[in-house]
Amino acid sequence: MKKTLFVAFILLLSLLATRHVHAQIVDDSTKVIYSPKTTLQLYENDVLEGRYVEERIDTTIQNFNNERYWYHDTTYYQHLGNVGTAAQPLLFKAPDAIGVRFGHNAFDRYAYDPYNLNYYNTRSPYSHLFYVQGGQGEQLFEAIYARNITPRWNFGVAYQLLAAQMQLNSNSVGSRGNRLIDHEGGKIFTHYRSKNDKYDLFLNYTSLKVEQIEQGGVLVPRSTTPLDSLFNYETQSVNLQQAATQENRSHLHLLHVYKLAAENLKLYHMLDGHLQKDAYSDNALQPVISGNDTAVFFYPNVFFNKARTNDVAAYRELQNVFGLTGNNKLSSYKAYAKLRNARVKYSTTEVFAKDSVNEQLVEADKAYNQLFVGGQLRLFYENKAELEIEGEFQLSKDYRVRGVARLGGLQASLERVLLSPSVTEQFLLSNHFRWDNDFNSSVTDRAEVLYSGKLGERQYVKLQANYTNIKRYIFYNEAAVPQQLSANQRLWGAELSHHIRFGSFHFENFVAYTNTDEADRVRVPEWLLDSKLYFQGALFKNALYGQFGVQAYMPGGYYADAYMPVTQQFFVQDAIKLDTYPVLDVFITADIKTVNVFLKMSHVNEGLWQPGYFTTPYYPGMRRSFIFGIKWMFFD
Repeated sequence: MKKTLFVAFILLLSLLATRHVHAQIVDDSTKVIYSPKTTLQLYENDVLEGRYVEERIDTTIQNFNNERYWYHDTTYYQHLGNVGTAAQPLLFKAPDAIGVRFGHNAFDRYAYDPYNLNYYNTRSPYSHLFYVQGGQGEQLFEAIYARNITPRWNFGVAYQLLAAQMQLNSNSVGSRGNRLIDHEGGKIFTHYRSKNDKYDLFLNYTSLKVEQIEQGGVLVPRSTTPLDSLFNYETQSVNLQQAATQENRSHLHLLHVYKLAAENLKLYHMLDGHLQKDAYSDNALQPVISGNDTAVFFYPNVFFNKARTNDVAAYRELQNVFGLTGNNKLSSYKAYAKLRNARVKYSTTEVFAKDSVNEQLVEADKAYNQLFVGGQLRLFYENKAELEIEGEFQLSKDYRVRGVARLGGLQASLERVLLSPSVTEQFLLSNHFRWDNDFNSSVTDRAEVLYSGKLGERQYVKLQANYTNIKRYIFYNEAAVPQQLSANQRLWGAELSHHIRFGSFHFENFVAYTNTDEADRVRVPEWLLDSKLYFQGALFKNALYGQFGVQAYMPGGYYADAYMPVTQQFFVQDAIKLDTYPVLDVFITADIKTVNVFLKMSHVNEGLWQPGYFTTPYYPGMRRSFIFGIKWMFFD
C-alpha cells in the first residue's frame, strides 16, 4: 500500500508540474490571475430546484485536522477503532430511503456519494492533493483534477486511497503482513450546460474497493478477566487469524434537466445503476481456545464447510426516475415516477458429504421490481419563511411523508416512514447464518424542533429537540440475527451546537443527549460531548495564519452494539459496557497561500488513568499517534 501511495503521489506531482509549465496564464503584469475566486463549484440538486448557485471551493482550515472531515460523511460514527474500518452512525437517524435496499452499509462513509458530488466551473485547470500520515500506520491520500473543456462543459476525475496497519496482534504477521485496511476509490464526473441555458447534464461514475482484515476483536478468556488486561496491542490475542472482508461497489449516475418553460416547468430524467459485491472468507475455521476453558467457536454455526468459509453476496440495482419540476419567487414543486429493479445473489462453498476436499457452490437469489411515485411542494417568502411538504409512495407498500415549517431561525418538522425490511434483514445464505424471514414493515414517526442563529456578535447557537417512535422495530439481536419487535421503541433527545469567540480565542461545543429508557434495543450513548478550544490568527510572529488548540471527544458509557464480520452488521449485546472515556487531541493548522497543513498529537491522554478504551466491544480505540496532513491546491 505504501508503494502504491508513493507511486500515485509522484505521478500526480509530475502531471501537475507539467501543467504548471504549459498551462499557466498570466495577465499583463505577469501576475497569476487564477485563484479560488475563479474556481467555482455547484451541486446538481441546486440546479434541479432552480438555484444555479456557483460557490467558491472550500479553502479554509476549519476542521481540517478532524478525522470525521477526512471522509465523505461528517456525522458521528461508531467504528472498529481504526481509520477506514466498518462503521455505523453513532446517533439515531431516521431512514431516508424506502423500498428494496441491500442493507450492507458498513463502508458507506468512505465512498463518494454520487447524488452529492460537487461539479466545477473553472477558468483554469484545478487540482488538489490531500495526504494524511499517522504514526500508527494511518494513511489517506486523495487527488482531484478538474478543468473546463469549454466555458459550459467541465470534466473532472478523483482518486483516493485509505490504509491502516494492525494495532492488535501485529507481532504475529501473516501472509498479508500487518495491514488491516486497504481502500481504493475514484470518481469521474462531468457537467454540461447548453448555450441557451435550457439543458443541463450531470454524469458521474464512482467506485470503491475495500479489503478489511477481520480479527474479530480481542480474545477474551471465558474465566473472569479484568478488561484492563486486554490492551496488550502488539501481543494481544485475537479471535480470527485468517479472515477478511472484501467489498467492491460501483455506481453510474446520470441526471439531465430540460427547461420547457423557463424555470416554471422543467422535465428531468435520472438514471442510476449500482453494483455491490461483498465477500467474506476465513481459511482457518478452528476452535478459539479461551485460556484453560473449553474451546469455543467464534461463529455461532457452521452449516456447509467446516474447513473454511467463502461467502459472497452480490447486489444489482437499476433505477429510472422521470419527473417534472418548476419554481418561481414564491414556490417550487416536483413530481416524479420511479422504477427500481434489483436482484441479490448469495453463494457459499459446501463440501461433498463423502469428500472432505472437493467443494461445490450453494447458491440462492431473489429479484425485486418496484414502482414509486412522489412529489414535493415548497412555499417560501424570501429567506424568512418556508413551508414544505414532500412524500414518496411505493405502490401498495412503503411510503415516506415529511412536512417542514420554518420562520426565521425556527424550524419544525414531522415525518413518518413505513419501511419494509432490507434485503439482508429478510433473506441471507452463508456458511454461518441462514434465514428467510417474513417481517412486516416498520413505522418510524419523528418530530423535530430546531433553532439556529446568532446571539450577539460573538456567539452562534443551534439547538434541536427530537422525539421518535418506532413500531415493529427490526434489529440484530444478541445472536447477531435479525429480529422484529412487537412493542414500540420510543426515544427522545436534544442536540446543542455552540460557538463563542473571545477575540482570537474560540470555544466550540457540541452536546447530544438521547433518552432510550423506552427503547432498550436502540443502543446509543446517553451523552455525547465534542469540545474544541483554540486560538485562531497569526502564528509564529505573523509568519503564517492558522489555529492552535485542543479538542476533546467523549461519548458517555453505554452497551454499544457489537460487530459481526460475516454479515457486516452491528448487533445488540449486553456483555460489556463501554466506559465514559475522553479522547484528547492537540493540534496546529496553518494556511500558507494555496497549502493547508496540520500537525496533531491524537489521544495525548493515553495511559493517564487507564490503558485504553473500546470504540466497539472488544475493539480498542487508536493509541497515541502523531499525525501530519497537507492539502495542496493548484489553480493553473
